[in-house]
Amino acid sequence: QLQLVESGGGLVQPGGSLRLSCAASGFTYGAYAMRWFRQAPGKEREEVSCITSGGHTKYADSVKGRFTISRDNAKRTVYLQMDNLSPADTGVYYCAKEQLNSCVLGGTDYWGKGTLVTVSS
Repeated sequence: QLQLVESGGGLVQPGGSLRLSCAASGFTYGAYAMRWFRQAPGKEREEVSCITSGGHTKYADSVKGRFTISRDNAKRTVYLQMDNLSPADTGVYYCAKEQLNSCVLGGTDYWGKGTLVTVSS
């Protein structure tokens, strides 16, 4: 059974950092790109970042230079390092599996349940 389990969310002050993790199981992890989404209160879910199995990455303009996506194929885990956080980054962060090993082609076919990130003083 395919599973994506996020962890690492919490409360952080503006300017702080968090590292999210997503442990994957139930599919051939190394054959697919992985993506992070987020959904702020009262807003639609938006793409944050994506990484292929070979390490090619893609970022939303709003997080470029502050967030870093990475993956460990041996551990079947994808990470999102988030630095210089602001209140605008508050939301539920979801890990997702792509249909292909591409951050451009195909689409997303499975999401985790999410982890809450709150940026507040």
